[in-house]
Amino acid sequence: MKDLTIIIPAYNEEKAIGKTLGKLMPVAEKNGWKITVVNDGSTDKTKHILEQTEDIKVLNHKVNKGYGASLKTGIADTKTGLIAFYDADGQHNPEELEKLWNAWDDQDMIVGKRSKGSHFSIARAPGKWILGKTANFLAGKKIPDLNSGLRIVKRDIIMNYIQLFPDGFSFSTTSTIAFLGDKREVEYIPIKTAKRIGNSSVNQIKDGFNTILLIIRLIVLFNPLKVFVPASLFMILISVIYETIWGYILSPHLKLLPGALLTFLTGIIIFFFALIMDQISQIRRNSIGK
Repeated sequence: MKDLTIIIPAYNEEKAIGKTLGKLMPVAEKNGWKITVVNDGSTDKTKHILEQTEDIKVLNHKVNKGYGASLKTGIADTKTGLIAFYDADGQHNPEELEKLWNAWDDQDMIVGKRSKGSHFSIARAPGKWILGKTANFLAGKKIPDLNSGLRIVKRDIIMNYIQLFPDGFSFSTTSTIAFLGDKREVEYIPIKTAKRIGNSSVNQIKDGFNTILLIIRLIVLFNPLKVFVPASLFMILISVIYETIWGYILSPHLKLLPGALLTFLTGIIIFFFALIMDQISQIRRNSIGK
């Protein structure tokens, strides 16, 4: 089980990929790890650099498909029991991957939790805060690091969830939610990351919004009551407040306001809809991740 393949998605990383592999390959050779780089339709010199690098496996996408799609390609091609995800942009240090490797004790997934001393982007802070709070609420627990790109995972388990994951950058986020939502054993190990080399292709607003939608979809799959019961209670509370303030104070001649009644019934309908969704979720989960 301790055979490991490192999967590195690379899109237009000509400035970083050579340095990244130069630092990683000696450590990989020492530990007997395999390295697979997925060139995601790069239009710069990334493909040429990879072709000149020995002792790695290169998989090429003819067009850019996305970070998640590259990981899926690498996972499908990999034969080892364990898979590591590693960024091509110079953020990760091979010694940090060794730290995760040495901590492996048959967990389902080990994630590198970015700790004090890691590079921090102020521009991304508001979006990450919103994303983190949303994920923590929906998952019902505090997630130490939602979208860390450095992790080790069992291949056979992640293959069971592969159809749930997006082709975009939020693969790391949604895989975390899926494993936690299905009560998988996930351990977090503190690591430090450096400033990336080159520019990121992530659109904070567009990709962040899509990630929140993906998180909600996964929570609906694994725990729909977490989404629908609060909505139901909110509608019922609004109906009570509406009836109390408007009905009894401003319009005492009306015994029951139509708007309050409609809102109350909507809350009840959502509640029973949540129960139905929970039953469907249980059925689907029997065929996913088992």
